Amino acid sequence: MRRSSITILFLVALANFAVFAVMNRPVEPPPWEGMISGLSFAPYREGQGPIDQVFPTAEQIREDLRHVAKYTSSVRTYASLDGMDQIPRLASEFGLKVTAGAWLDADKKKNEREIKSLLASVQANSNVTRVVVGNEVLLRGDMKTRQLAGYLRRVRAQLNVPVGTAEPWHVWLKHPELARDVDFIAVHLLPYWEGIAADDAIGFVTERLAEVKKKFPGKPVIIGEVGWPSNGRIRRGSVPSLATEATFLREFLNLAKQKNLDYFLMEAFDQPWKIPLEGGVGAYWGIWNEAREAKFAWTGPIVGVPSWPLLFAIATLVPLLPLLWFLNRFERFRSRGKIFFAGLAQAVASLFVWVSYLTVSQYHSVYSATAWVVLLGALGGLLVIGITEAFELVELLWNRKLVRRFWPIAPKKLARLPMVSLHLPICNEPPEMVRDTLNALAALDYPNLEVLVIDNNTHDPGLWKPVSDLCQILGPRFRFHHLDKVEGFKAGALNYVLGLTDPAAEIVAVIDSDYIVRPDWLANLIPYFADPKIGIVQAPQDYRDGDESAFKAMCRWEYAGFFQIGMVHRNERNAIIQHGTMTLVRRDALEALGGWAEWCICEDAELGLRMLEAGYETAYVNYSYGQGLMPDTYTAYQKQRFRWAYGAVQILKRHWRELAGLTPTRLTRAQRYHFVAGWAPWFADALNTAVTALALIWTAGLVTLPKLFEFPLRFFLCASLGFFALKVGKTLWLYAARVKATPGQNLAAALAGLSLTHTIGKAMFSGVLTNGRPFMRTPKCEDQPAFVRGLLASREESTILALLVLGGLAIFFRYGSDDVEALLWISLLAVQSLPYVASLATAMVNAIPVRAIAQTVPQPLGPLVPPEYESVMSRVVGGHDVNRV
Repeated sequence: MRRSSITILFLVALANFAVFAVMNRPVEPPPWEGMISGLSFAPYREGQGPIDQVFPTAEQIREDLRHVAKYTSSVRTYASLDGMDQIPRLASEFGLKVTAGAWLDADKKKNEREIKSLLASVQANSNVTRVVVGNEVLLRGDMKTRQLAGYLRRVRAQLNVPVGTAEPWHVWLKHPELARDVDFIAVHLLPYWEGIAADDAIGFVTERLAEVKKKFPGKPVIIGEVGWPSNGRIRRGSVPSLATEATFLREFLNLAKQKNLDYFLMEAFDQPWKIPLEGGVGAYWGIWNEAREAKFAWTGPIVGVPSWPLLFAIATLVPLLPLLWFLNRFERFRSRGKIFFAGLAQAVASLFVWVSYLTVSQYHSVYSATAWVVLLGALGGLLVIGITEAFELVELLWNRKLVRRFWPIAPKKLARLPMVSLHLPICNEPPEMVRDTLNALAALDYPNLEVLVIDNNTHDPGLWKPVSDLCQILGPRFRFHHLDKVEGFKAGALNYVLGLTDPAAEIVAVIDSDYIVRPDWLANLIPYFADPKIGIVQAPQDYRDGDESAFKAMCRWEYAGFFQIGMVHRNERNAIIQHGTMTLVRRDALEALGGWAEWCICEDAELGLRMLEAGYETAYVNYSYGQGLMPDTYTAYQKQRFRWAYGAVQILKRHWRELAGLTPTRLTRAQRYHFVAGWAPWFADALNTAVTALALIWTAGLVTLPKLFEFPLRFFLCASLGFFALKVGKTLWLYAARVKATPGQNLAAALAGLSLTHTIGKAMFSGVLTNGRPFMRTPKCEDQPAFVRGLLASREESTILALLVLGGLAIFFRYGSDDVEALLWISLLAVQSLPYVASLATAMVNAIPVRAIAQTVPQPLGPLVPPEYESVMSRVVGGHDVNRV
């Protein structure tokens, strides 16, 4: 381990400590000493609550009263049924005064039972000093003022203690007539619900209390509820936290003592049962938590998360060993790349530890716990994929040199030229297109060659007969075969023609029917097979019709990213994806492995994996030797990517044991990593599709059922937004560095790739849930689609986009422009909508006949390398340990 690596780890840990420390800066509000005037008292414990009709026992109530008696001389109750009528009697054992309550709502029969029980309890217990009939009845709209006044008059007529009712300050000001039927006014002053910032909360309480007292000069005014929550969602300027709760209560208690206020703090114990009524924040108003543990101290500094040093230690230790391995293993990376990756890995670990802590420290029902587990799993998946994306970025941007780099070879003389059998499968292809391909093959400067054309499942003789005639004209090296029906997709046709291959052929070459190859393709790449370890030699796919339209220009640059970035990265560890054109395969290995897989619609990539499992090496020569045609329509573009993604899942399902290392295999750890991590971004697209669906459902819940649906933790939202920024930023960064594209071309490629997110997501889910989807041929030379057809190509994406826009507007109008969490949620919906915007935009670019500015993808490796074949092979194949991670 170099000293520089230790320095990097130290700096990253130091930065992480600084972040944790800043997030948990202590605050020190004025201390409080003395007794609390009164506490709102609800003795419900874990699993109890009036909603589920599970109530505490008399002994549990007694224990809670014994507990609060150390801190207050008075408690306020809210109901007189279901055992709550026992509270005055039990409170007398500890010298506590009681302000007894009767819960009133729209249920008249229940109201009568409440009143009857209240009267009996008050008459039997002399420690009841006041009575509150109804709590926020008018605020909830459960009854009219005259109805509430009737209950008040009835109770006042039968009791000798002061009788009042409790409402927020603005309700009293709106209904001053209610004061005629009460002996005192119980006003609720809860600045959190008003969206008041914590720094302004005490001033708000003072001003509202003075306003109520001024309105009712002849009535005693008590504060029936005053407090601040320790957790929950931000409400405009109100930020619930342990620090803000402690600060507010300590400041208020000092103010109350100074002004001799009559009040009840809201409240003694946390009440998780309130979540369905008030949202998540309803559970966190207690001075003590549900376990009856103090949530904060009344003196000294307050820290938002007291256990943050432990969280910092866990977050620092979790990535320590992997980072030690990374820094030691990849010494060839430049220092800034190591710092970037180590810092990102540390940030990912810290975020996951922090979110996990916040999740487990909250109160959960079975429903919410399940939701949070799903969210945590999704977050973990996103973070892991983000790390793999970052590794690719670092290796390709800050690598001092590539370990495996294969150049085109121009030997002066070869001792022998192994025979090549070139297989050209076609199906319903335009004969004029295939003609160009065959003419290019006829121009190959490799003499020891046969070309086998296999037409399958083409029922129109007008399509395949001209191709057959051309093969006869081109001479004996060209042989044509037609089959009316072949099972097993493209692989079935390739296996058929493999059986017709000349026995002398050592190499099988495959190209697509639209490719025009360079004459020196075989001569420059076949020499690599002199090494018996080489099973596949692959050249990149390239395209010649990128100048036809803006749509095709976008697609060409999007394709270029995979072949000039992803394949280069995978080639570093002998883990390339074989693709079914411009590929050369060792014949005896192909036959020994049973040929092409007819169960898989991506038979090329599947064969490449089996080759690696058998111990063969591959060579990726990043030089364009052939150019084909791109899909003519956005629909065809989608179908092609659907096929690739669906085939990837098929391969993973068939080979997962080998990739997981559960069965004997010659795959290296690096190869297993690349085959899993390389397709992980497509699983991220599937996750994005699922998250979009959940976001729409959640948005509907936030709008229609705000008490049941809360905005997810801000950290979840920030992580999703951060992952998207990393993904887009990485793409643009690598394109600029490795593909040498202009900024406009970068954005065009990013737009085209982003537009396929929904298609890939559907393919991944379909691949997981089904088997044997039919092979979808990518049509070429289609007519330019009409404008309406362009819209139809993105109809699913456009529908989802419309729903996301409507959801964002609904959230805005429901919560307003000053709700931080609502704005963050709208931002998430906006980010979620970008793939759907890209889909609609790409479909419209395809529909509008706009020609692209002529651009050529630069050749990544420059001119051919002239040294002798033997020296080249010893340098690029024999001189490196290609299986090193």
